[in-house]
Amino acid sequence: MNAYQPSQHPIEQQPVQQPVPKRRQTPRPKRHLRQRSYQIMALETTAKMGVNCAITAVAISALAQLLPYHWLQQQKLREIRTEVNLIEARVNQLQAEFDRSFDPRQTRSIMQQQTARRDPNLRPLVITPEASDSGDSKESP
Repeated sequence: MNAYQPSQHPIEQQPVQQPVPKRRQTPRPKRHLRQRSYQIMALETTAKMGVNCAITAVAISALAQLLPYHWLQQQKLREIRTEVNLIEARVNQLQAEFDRSFDPRQTRSIMQQQTARRDPNLRPLVITPEASDSGDSKESP
């Protein structure tokens, strides 16, 4: 930027141009080329649209075949989830019974429920009907 630049004269900057010989140009049919390029573009666009329509048709066909399969799988999944919920409830119940069976504090109550044996420390309670000739009755003679 700060370097010294030699001054240039306007005459030296412009090289001397030699006259270019005029060629005889043949007239080109521009109209025909333009029309041909439009035809090519129209053909290309039509081909692209055809390919896109074919891809769309294949995609719709694939979806039409996959949707019933998807619905069937969703139904099976719902059935399996229902069964899993039922089995989980049963497993939880069995787990609670298992835990209760091995609880040392509840062995006597389990023994009484499952067998006819009773705790030896319990006394049998016998209820007898009240006698009619006792003096405790409130009936009037």
